[in-house]
Amino acid sequence: MRFSVNIPNFGDFADPRNVATVAVAAEQAGWDGLFVWDHVLHRRHQGRPFGDPWMLLTAAALATSRIRLGTLLTPVPRYRPQQLARQVATLDHLSGGRVVFAAGLGGPLEDEYHSFGDTAEPRLLAERLDEGLELVKRFWSGEPVRHEGRHYEVRDVALLPATVQRPAPPVWIGGFWPRRAPMRRAARWDGVVPLFDTARHGQVPEVAEVRDLVGYVRRHRPAGTGRPFELVLGGATPLDAAKARDVIGPLHDAGATWWDERQLQSGPDLDRLAPVLRRVEAGPPVI
Repeated sequence: MRFSVNIPNFGDFADPRNVATVAVAAEQAGWDGLFVWDHVLHRRHQGRPFGDPWMLLTAAALATSRIRLGTLLTPVPRYRPQQLARQVATLDHLSGGRVVFAAGLGGPLEDEYHSFGDTAEPRLLAERLDEGLELVKRFWSGEPVRHEGRHYEVRDVALLPATVQRPAPPVWIGGFWPRRAPMRRAARWDGVVPLFDTARHGQVPEVAEVRDLVGYVRRHRPAGTGRPFELVLGGATPLDAAKARDVIGPLHDAGATWWDERQLQSGPDLDRLAPVLRRVEAGPPVI
């Protein structure tokens, strides 16, 4: 099992230098990944500065050499596919092939989309997500792309350089369980980052729900896929090793392959460097 640190892209972490500090501490303490949020607007956190996640991850990539880096998660329908593909490919080169790309609709939909004159209709955004994801992966190949879809058109364009990771960086899909459509989408890609209606940010999901989700995804996973499938769960764990094992062990047995530490996401220290850094320096849970 691998372990990551999860931080927002606002507050203290709008400053790339603070994100680099956390990234270095995470690498030195033995964590396997650092993931940042990708919000342009979140009215619940109004009044805070927000940083561009790809700039924040650039700072993290320049300061580290081992840990995986990415967003949890990027709202693909909010981007143009060509812009997004180029940003991820550039980061993949800068990091030496350490990018994980997590995608979804994002949210809150009213904040991220409707505030800027875009649709907040989930069905239309889901169409753009699926079409945009396929285009991004094709752009990552470096091969010419022709596409005429419902939402996007590409006229014989090759974007170079291709990503370092071949055939592409791993793509994880986020969504709420027990909603079925995001899980069917995830089954077609390389991993799933579920949230649960009964366990929001910082809360540990029930083992029975995780087992149900794993069974559903396995039933819908196409045969012959090359990569192992990642199940990324998250929440807050106690610093006491035995208590942390009690939390994570059953989830690992149920199929979880990553634990994403969200120790401070439900409290007032969510976006403050000092308390987050203390948790990171304490190291990942041991199971």
